[in-house]
Amino acid sequence: MKVILASSSPRRKELLNLMGVEFESISPTKDEDMTQKMSVEKLSETLSFQKAKEVFDNTTGDRIVIGSDCMVFFKNKKLGKAHSREEAYKTLAMLSGKWHKVVTGLCVMVQNKNKTRLYLTHDTTKVKFKKLSKSAINAYLDTNEYVGKAGSYAIQGKFTMYINKIIGNYSNVVGLPTQKLYDILKIENILK
Repeated sequence: MKVILASSSPRRKELLNLMGVEFESISPTKDEDMTQKMSVEKLSETLSFQKAKEVFDNTTGDRIVIGSDCMVFFKNKKLGKAHSREEAYKTLAMLSGKWHKVVTGLCVMVQNKNKTRLYLTHDTTKVKFKKLSKSAINAYLDTNEYVGKAGSYAIQGKFTMYINKIIGNYSNVVGLPTQKLYDILKIENILK
């Protein structure tokens, strides 16, 4: 059966490759609406569903479409992708020395022999930064790694040295809850 990742994220592609899944990647075209009034968990599931549904509706045949959406959440505030270096600096300074949570929604849509199945879930991981100096934040921002990253950091990149503790699944913070995806792909006989 054909597996389609509804994302162009290099990190999600790498995680799916590590799982040993053969897949193609199709990027959704619609913008994410982060203003919807719902819990961060529900919003992450909703956005992952919208991504998967768009790609599912534009493809045919027996297929599995995987959509995912990763959000950083701190003190009841959703932290999206920074629109500027200054915004990224403020985000990292705010999270310095503190815990925050990363919630990643996962939607898997399956079309097999004229039957459609939907799996919709999320995972939550808690992350604590070390106390960051101004020079450490600026050195990280100089790498431009923060661009396009929720919370203005990439745990799998150079920022890894600033992570003090993590409670939960690491791959969830990268952007794809592989342990939950594995369970679904096992049910669908894609993985053993």
